[in-house]
Amino acid sequence: MKTSKTLLAALTGALAIGAAAFAPVMPAHADPAAAGQEVEVWKSPSCGCCGGWVKHMQAAGFTVKVHDIEDVQPVKTASGVPDALGSCHTAKVGGYVVEGHVPATDVLRLLAEKPKATGLSAPGMPADAPGMDMGTGQPYDVILFDAGGGAKVYARH
Repeated sequence: MKTSKTLLAALTGALAIGAAAFAPVMPAHADPAAAGQEVEVWKSPSCGCCGGWVKHMQAAGFTVKVHDIEDVQPVKTASGVPDALGSCHTAKVGGYVVEGHVPATDVLRLLAEKPKATGLSAPGMPADAPGMDMGTGQPYDVILFDAGGGAKVYARH
């Protein structure tokens, strides 16, 4: 009897896993506001943390189109990212630039509020930002910047 119950439990678990493989992929924490929003990302093909940020954005519900390129600097320059706010990858969404490891919640807020700005940046490579995920507890700021050189703290994490 015990063997039958164990076998039944194993089969039930296998069926659930098999069914999940065919279910639509929409994480439970995905924001419906991100659905249909395409984020276009330019990054180095060898950058693992950039890939982590891409996965973070996808998990939030964004559609992500990745451009693997060897030199991202020309994209940053053409997009108006000040050198002081640079990071490892550059993205565009909804007419804004997103530089570096900016959390999806901040991108969603940007798209909802639609401020007059060029975009957002998480300058450098903050240890605990999405994609970096080092768990150091080190705070970091996300900066809202404009084409005129203005910049202010948009969010603190």
